[in-house]
Amino acid sequence: MPVNKNALIRYRTIDACLRNRRRKWTLQDLIDAVGDALYEYEDIHKGISRRAIQMDLQAMRSDKLGYSAPIIVVDKKYYTYEDPEYSITNIPLSEVDLSRMNEAVEVLKQFKGFSHFNSLNEVVQKLEDHVYAASHNTRSVIEFEKNERLKGLEHLELLYQSVVQKKAIRMAYQSFKAKTGNSFEYHVWWLKEFKNRWFAVGVKGKSDQIYHLALDRISELELLDGPLYIENEHIEPVDYYKHVIGVTVSDNVRPRNVKLLVSHEHAPYILTKPMHHSQELLESREDGIIINLKVQQNFELEREILGYGDGMIVLSPHSLRDRIHKKFQRGIQNYDDPELFHKSEK
Repeated sequence: MPVNKNALIRYRTIDACLRNRRRKWTLQDLIDAVGDALYEYEDIHKGISRRAIQMDLQAMRSDKLGYSAPIIVVDKKYYTYEDPEYSITNIPLSEVDLSRMNEAVEVLKQFKGFSHFNSLNEVVQKLEDHVYAASHNTRSVIEFEKNERLKGLEHLELLYQSVVQKKAIRMAYQSFKAKTGNSFEYHVWWLKEFKNRWFAVGVKGKSDQIYHLALDRISELELLDGPLYIENEHIEPVDYYKHVIGVTVSDNVRPRNVKLLVSHEHAPYILTKPMHHSQELLESREDGIIINLKVQQNFELEREILGYGDGMIVLSPHSLRDRIHKKFQRGIQNYDDPELFHKSEK
Protein backbone atom coordinates (compact mmCIF):
# COMPACT_ATOMS: atom_id res chain seq x y z
CA MET A 1 0.00 0.00 0.00
CA PRO A 2 1.78 3.17 -1.13
CA VAL A 3 2.04 5.98 1.42
CA ASN A 4 2.54 9.58 0.38
CA LYS A 5 4.65 12.16 2.19
CA ASN A 6 1.75 13.91 3.93
CA ALA A 7 0.43 10.59 5.24
CA LEU A 8 3.84 9.74 6.67
CA ILE A 9 3.93 13.11 8.45
CA ARG A 10 0.49 12.41 9.93
CA TYR A 11 1.40 8.88 11.07
CA ARG A 12 4.68 9.99 12.64
CA THR A 13 2.98 12.90 14.41
CA ILE A 14 0.27 10.67 15.84
CA ASP A 15 2.93 8.16 16.86
CA ALA A 16 4.92 10.87 18.69
CA CYS A 17 1.79 11.99 20.51
CA LEU A 18 0.75 8.51 21.62
CA ARG A 19 4.28 7.76 22.85
CA ASN A 20 4.16 10.87 25.02
CA ARG A 21 2.41 9.48 28.07
CA ARG A 22 2.94 12.60 30.17
CA ARG A 23 -0.30 14.01 28.80
CA LYS A 24 -3.63 12.69 27.63
CA TRP A 25 -4.56 12.95 23.94
CA THR A 26 -8.07 13.53 22.77
CA LEU A 27 -9.02 13.24 19.11
CA GLN A 28 -9.03 17.04 18.88
CA ASP A 29 -5.53 17.16 20.39
CA LEU A 30 -4.31 14.79 17.67
CA ILE A 31 -6.04 16.88 14.99
CA ASP A 32 -4.32 20.01 16.26
CA ALA A 33 -0.90 18.34 16.49
CA VAL A 34 -1.14 16.92 12.95
CA GLY A 35 -2.33 20.27 11.60
CA ASP A 36 0.67 22.02 13.19
CA ALA A 37 3.06 19.42 11.72
CA LEU A 38 1.61 19.77 8.22
CA TYR A 39 1.93 23.54 8.47
CA GLU A 40 5.53 23.31 9.70
CA TYR A 41 6.80 20.75 7.20
CA GLU A 42 4.60 21.27 4.15
CA ASP A 43 3.22 24.81 4.66
CA ILE A 44 -0.33 23.43 4.52
CA HIS A 45 -2.72 25.94 6.12
CA LYS A 46 -6.10 24.21 5.80
CA GLY A 47 -5.45 21.80 8.66
CA ILE A 48 -6.82 18.27 8.80
CA SER A 49 -10.34 16.93 9.18
CA ARG A 50 -11.67 14.81 12.02
CA ARG A 51 -12.55 12.07 9.52
CA ALA A 52 -8.97 12.01 8.15
CA ILE A 53 -7.43 11.47 11.61
CA GLN A 54 -9.95 8.71 12.37
CA MET A 55 -8.98 7.00 9.10
CA ASP A 56 -5.28 7.38 10.00
CA LEU A 57 -5.83 5.76 13.39
CA GLN A 58 -7.69 2.91 11.70
CA ALA A 59 -4.88 2.46 9.16
CA MET A 60 -2.25 2.42 11.91
CA ARG A 61 -4.23 -0.21 13.86
CA SER A 62 -4.46 -2.48 10.80
CA ASP A 63 -1.65 -4.47 9.20
CA LYS A 64 -2.04 -2.78 5.80
CA LEU A 65 1.02 -0.66 6.53
CA GLY A 66 2.67 -3.31 8.67
CA TYR A 67 2.09 -1.27 11.86
CA SER A 68 -0.67 -3.19 13.70
CA ALA A 69 -0.39 -0.42 16.27
CA PRO A 70 -1.95 -1.25 19.69
CA ILE A 71 -3.99 1.97 19.87
CA ILE A 72 -6.62 2.01 22.62
CA VAL A 73 -9.09 4.59 23.93
CA VAL A 74 -9.07 5.23 27.69
CA ASP A 75 -12.18 6.53 29.42
CA LYS A 76 -13.84 6.67 25.97
CA LYS A 77 -11.91 9.85 25.30
CA TYR A 78 -8.10 9.62 25.44
CA TYR A 79 -5.96 7.86 22.85
CA THR A 80 -2.75 6.03 23.78
CA TYR A 81 -0.67 2.91 23.08
CA GLU A 82 -1.54 -0.13 25.17
CA ASP A 83 2.14 -1.09 25.03
CA PRO A 84 4.14 1.89 26.39
CA GLU A 85 7.25 0.71 24.49
CA TYR A 86 5.54 0.58 21.11
CA SER A 87 6.37 2.91 18.21
CA ILE A 88 5.78 2.59 14.47
CA THR A 89 9.49 3.36 14.05
CA ASN A 90 10.40 0.16 15.90
CA ILE A 91 8.40 -2.33 13.85
CA PRO A 92 10.52 -5.19 12.49
CA LEU A 93 11.21 -5.41 8.77
CA SER A 94 9.56 -8.20 6.83
CA GLU A 95 11.65 -10.66 4.86
CA VAL A 96 10.48 -9.00 1.64
CA ASP A 97 11.57 -5.59 3.01
CA LEU A 98 14.94 -7.02 4.04
CA SER A 99 15.47 -8.57 0.62
CA ARG A 100 14.66 -5.32 -1.17
CA MET A 101 16.83 -3.27 1.18
CA ASN A 102 19.72 -5.69 0.77
CA GLU A 103 19.48 -5.40 -3.01
CA ALA A 104 19.32 -1.60 -2.73
CA VAL A 105 22.42 -1.60 -0.51
CA GLU A 106 24.31 -3.68 -3.07
CA VAL A 107 23.40 -1.17 -5.77
CA LEU A 108 24.40 1.83 -3.66
CA LYS A 109 27.67 0.19 -2.62
CA GLN A 110 28.87 0.48 -6.20
CA PHE A 111 29.35 4.20 -5.55
CA LYS A 112 31.59 3.69 -2.52
CA GLY A 113 34.72 3.91 -4.66
CA PHE A 114 33.86 7.40 -5.85
CA SER A 115 35.22 10.22 -3.74
CA HIS A 116 32.38 12.49 -4.90
CA PHE A 117 29.96 10.20 -3.05
CA ASN A 118 31.74 10.34 0.31
CA SER A 119 28.57 11.63 1.97
CA LEU A 120 26.68 8.70 0.46
CA ASN A 121 29.15 6.21 1.91
CA GLU A 122 27.95 6.90 5.44
CA VAL A 123 24.32 6.40 4.41
CA VAL A 124 25.17 3.14 2.66
CA GLN A 125 27.10 1.92 5.69
CA LYS A 126 24.15 2.66 7.98
CA LEU A 127 21.76 0.86 5.66
CA GLU A 128 24.13 -2.07 5.36
CA ASP A 129 24.51 -2.35 9.12
CA HIS A 130 20.76 -2.10 9.63
CA VAL A 131 20.00 -4.80 7.09
CA TYR A 132 22.74 -7.03 8.51
CA ALA A 133 21.48 -6.59 12.06
CA ALA A 134 17.91 -7.29 11.00
CA SER A 135 18.68 -10.35 8.90
CA HIS A 136 21.78 -11.51 10.87
CA ASN A 137 23.63 -12.65 7.77
CA THR A 138 21.79 -12.03 4.53
CA ARG A 139 23.61 -13.20 1.45
CA SER A 140 23.83 -10.81 -1.46
CA VAL A 141 21.66 -11.72 -4.43
CA ILE A 142 23.27 -9.15 -6.73
CA GLU A 143 26.92 -9.27 -7.69
CA PHE A 144 28.38 -6.42 -9.76
CA GLU A 145 31.51 -6.42 -11.85
CA LYS A 146 33.97 -4.22 -10.04
CA ASN A 147 37.69 -3.78 -9.61
CA GLU A 148 38.70 -2.76 -6.09
CA ARG A 149 42.24 -1.95 -7.29
CA LEU A 150 41.10 0.41 -10.04
CA LYS A 151 43.26 3.54 -9.99
CA GLY A 152 42.14 7.12 -10.52
CA LEU A 153 38.73 7.05 -8.83
CA GLU A 154 40.04 9.47 -6.22
CA HIS A 155 40.07 12.15 -8.94
CA LEU A 156 36.36 11.88 -9.71
CA GLU A 157 35.19 14.44 -7.15
CA LEU A 158 37.47 17.22 -8.32
CA LEU A 159 36.78 16.48 -11.99
CA TYR A 160 33.05 16.47 -11.30
CA GLN A 161 33.32 19.79 -9.46
CA SER A 162 35.29 21.32 -12.33
CA VAL A 163 32.34 20.64 -14.64
CA VAL A 164 29.68 21.76 -12.16
CA GLN A 165 31.57 24.90 -11.12
CA LYS A 166 32.77 25.56 -14.70
CA LYS A 167 36.40 25.84 -13.73
CA ALA A 168 39.49 24.78 -15.64
CA ILE A 169 41.97 22.40 -14.03
CA ARG A 170 45.73 21.93 -14.07
CA MET A 171 46.50 18.29 -14.80
CA ALA A 172 49.69 16.23 -14.66
CA TYR A 173 49.19 13.34 -17.08
CA GLN A 174 51.21 10.56 -18.68
CA SER A 175 49.68 8.31 -21.32
CA PHE A 176 50.77 4.70 -21.74
CA LYS A 177 52.68 5.62 -24.91
CA ALA A 178 54.53 8.64 -23.47
CA LYS A 179 57.93 8.17 -21.84
CA THR A 180 57.40 11.16 -19.55
CA GLY A 181 54.38 13.01 -18.25
CA ASN A 182 53.44 16.62 -18.82
CA SER A 183 51.28 19.26 -17.18
CA PHE A 184 48.63 21.32 -18.93
CA GLU A 185 45.42 23.31 -18.55
CA TYR A 186 42.32 21.19 -19.17
CA HIS A 187 38.60 21.90 -19.46
CA VAL A 188 36.45 18.91 -18.51
CA TRP A 189 33.13 18.66 -20.34
CA TRP A 190 31.87 15.32 -19.07
CA LEU A 191 32.98 12.04 -17.47
CA LYS A 192 32.76 8.80 -19.43
CA GLU A 193 32.89 5.18 -18.23
CA PHE A 194 33.64 2.26 -20.55
CA LYS A 195 34.26 -1.29 -19.37
CA ASN A 196 34.98 -0.23 -15.79
CA ARG A 197 37.48 2.46 -16.83
CA TRP A 198 36.83 6.18 -16.44
CA PHE A 199 37.79 9.08 -18.72
CA ALA A 200 37.73 12.86 -18.36
CA VAL A 201 36.45 14.22 -21.66
CA GLY A 202 37.26 17.78 -22.67
CA VAL A 203 39.72 20.11 -24.38
CA LYS A 204 43.27 21.27 -23.63
CA GLY A 205 43.86 24.99 -23.32
CA LYS A 206 42.22 26.79 -26.22
CA SER A 207 42.28 23.80 -28.54
CA ASP A 208 39.00 22.54 -29.99
CA GLN A 209 40.19 18.92 -30.17
CA ILE A 210 38.34 16.62 -27.77
CA TYR A 211 40.49 14.32 -25.61
CA HIS A 212 39.61 11.27 -23.55
CA LEU A 213 42.04 11.21 -20.64
CA ALA A 214 42.05 8.06 -18.53
CA LEU A 215 41.75 8.77 -14.81
CA ASP A 216 44.31 6.07 -13.99
CA ARG A 217 46.98 8.05 -15.88
CA ILE A 218 46.43 11.27 -13.91
CA SER A 219 49.03 11.96 -11.22
CA GLU A 220 48.03 15.48 -10.09
CA LEU A 221 44.97 17.71 -10.32
CA GLU A 222 44.35 21.29 -9.31
CA LEU A 223 41.18 23.36 -9.66
CA LEU A 224 42.02 26.75 -11.18
CA ASP A 225 40.36 30.11 -10.55
CA GLY A 226 42.27 32.10 -13.18
CA PRO A 227 41.66 30.84 -16.73
CA LEU A 228 38.24 31.30 -18.29
CA TYR A 229 36.49 27.94 -18.50
CA ILE A 230 35.79 26.83 -22.07
CA GLU A 231 32.24 25.49 -22.10
CA ASN A 232 30.77 22.71 -24.19
CA GLU A 233 28.16 24.61 -26.17
CA HIS A 234 27.10 22.25 -28.93
CA ILE A 235 28.07 18.59 -28.29
CA GLU A 236 25.70 16.12 -26.67
CA PRO A 237 27.55 13.03 -25.33
CA VAL A 238 24.78 10.70 -26.53
CA ASP A 239 25.14 11.99 -30.09
CA TYR A 240 28.93 12.11 -29.86
CA TYR A 241 29.23 8.35 -29.20
CA LYS A 242 26.34 7.39 -31.48
CA HIS A 243 28.48 5.72 -34.14
CA VAL A 244 31.23 4.13 -32.05
CA ILE A 245 31.88 1.26 -29.71
CA GLY A 246 33.93 2.59 -26.80
CA VAL A 247 35.44 6.06 -26.53
CA THR A 248 37.62 6.49 -29.65
CA VAL A 249 35.74 8.93 -31.87
CA SER A 250 37.11 10.39 -35.14
CA ASP A 251 35.53 13.63 -36.32
CA ASN A 252 36.49 13.06 -39.96
CA VAL A 253 35.57 9.37 -40.26
CA ARG A 254 32.11 8.34 -41.38
CA PRO A 255 30.46 5.24 -39.91
CA ARG A 256 30.61 2.23 -42.22
CA ASN A 257 28.66 -0.97 -42.52
CA VAL A 258 30.56 -3.77 -40.79
CA LYS A 259 29.30 -7.25 -41.64
CA LEU A 260 30.19 -10.06 -39.26
CA LEU A 261 29.65 -13.80 -39.37
CA VAL A 262 28.96 -15.09 -35.88
CA SER A 263 29.09 -18.82 -35.08
CA HIS A 264 26.00 -20.50 -33.66
CA GLU A 265 27.91 -20.94 -30.39
CA HIS A 266 28.19 -17.17 -29.91
CA ALA A 267 25.01 -16.10 -31.74
CA PRO A 268 22.73 -16.16 -28.64
CA TYR A 269 25.08 -13.82 -26.76
CA ILE A 270 25.31 -11.38 -29.67
CA LEU A 271 21.56 -11.39 -30.23
CA THR A 272 20.65 -10.86 -26.56
CA LYS A 273 23.43 -8.35 -25.92
CA PRO A 274 24.05 -6.42 -29.15
CA MET A 275 27.53 -5.06 -29.80
CA HIS A 276 26.03 -1.69 -30.80
CA HIS A 277 22.58 -0.13 -31.01
CA SER A 278 22.82 -0.20 -34.83
CA GLN A 279 23.18 -3.98 -34.90
CA GLU A 280 20.91 -5.75 -37.41
CA LEU A 281 20.40 -9.43 -38.08
CA LEU A 282 20.80 -9.89 -41.84
CA GLU A 283 20.78 -13.64 -42.29
CA SER A 284 20.70 -16.97 -40.49
CA ARG A 285 22.52 -19.83 -42.18
CA GLU A 286 24.07 -23.21 -41.41
CA ASP A 287 27.43 -21.89 -40.20
CA GLY A 288 26.01 -19.05 -38.09
CA ILE A 289 24.33 -15.68 -38.38
CA ILE A 290 25.34 -12.53 -40.26
CA ILE A 291 24.92 -9.23 -38.47
CA ASN A 292 25.58 -5.66 -39.58
CA LEU A 293 26.88 -2.77 -37.49
CA LYS A 294 27.04 0.82 -38.70
CA VAL A 295 30.03 2.16 -36.78
CA GLN A 296 33.38 3.84 -37.09
CA GLN A 297 36.32 1.50 -37.29
CA ASN A 298 38.28 2.01 -34.07
CA PHE A 299 40.43 0.26 -31.49
CA GLU A 300 37.51 -0.84 -29.32
CA LEU A 301 35.67 -2.41 -32.27
CA GLU A 302 38.75 -4.47 -33.10
CA ARG A 303 39.11 -5.55 -29.48
CA GLU A 304 35.47 -6.67 -29.39
CA ILE A 305 35.89 -8.73 -32.56
CA LEU A 306 39.17 -10.26 -31.41
CA GLY A 307 37.55 -11.18 -28.11
CA TYR A 308 35.27 -13.66 -29.85
CA GLY A 309 38.24 -15.49 -31.37
CA ASP A 310 37.25 -18.03 -33.99
CA GLY A 311 33.58 -17.39 -33.24
CA MET A 312 33.43 -14.18 -35.28
CA ILE A 313 34.65 -13.43 -38.80
CA VAL A 314 34.73 -10.02 -40.49
CA LEU A 315 33.11 -10.23 -43.93
CA SER A 316 33.43 -6.54 -44.77
CA PRO A 317 34.92 -3.96 -45.09
CA HIS A 318 38.09 -5.53 -46.46
CA SER A 319 40.35 -3.07 -44.61
CA LEU A 320 39.00 -4.24 -41.24
CA ARG A 321 39.03 -7.87 -42.35
CA ASP A 322 42.73 -7.56 -43.28
CA ARG A 323 43.64 -5.91 -39.95
CA ILE A 324 41.92 -8.64 -37.92
CA HIS A 325 43.46 -11.32 -40.14
CA LYS A 326 46.98 -9.93 -39.58
CA LYS A 327 46.45 -9.74 -35.82
CA PHE A 328 45.37 -13.39 -35.70
CA GLN A 329 48.37 -14.36 -37.84
CA ARG A 330 50.74 -12.60 -35.43
CA GLY A 331 49.00 -14.33 -32.56
CA ILE A 332 49.51 -17.73 -34.19
CA GLN A 333 53.18 -16.92 -34.78
CA ASN A 334 53.55 -16.05 -31.11
CA TYR A 335 52.06 -19.39 -30.07
CA ASP A 336 54.32 -21.20 -32.55
CA ASP A 337 57.47 -19.52 -31.20
CA PRO A 338 59.13 -22.04 -28.80
CA GLU A 339 61.51 -19.38 -27.47
CA LEU A 340 58.64 -17.54 -25.79
CA PHE A 341 57.69 -20.62 -23.80
CA HIS A 342 61.29 -21.46 -22.90
CA LYS A 343 61.77 -17.94 -21.52
CA SER A 344 58.60 -18.16 -19.43
CA GLU A 345 59.76 -21.43 -17.86
CA LYS A 346 63.09 -19.99 -16.69
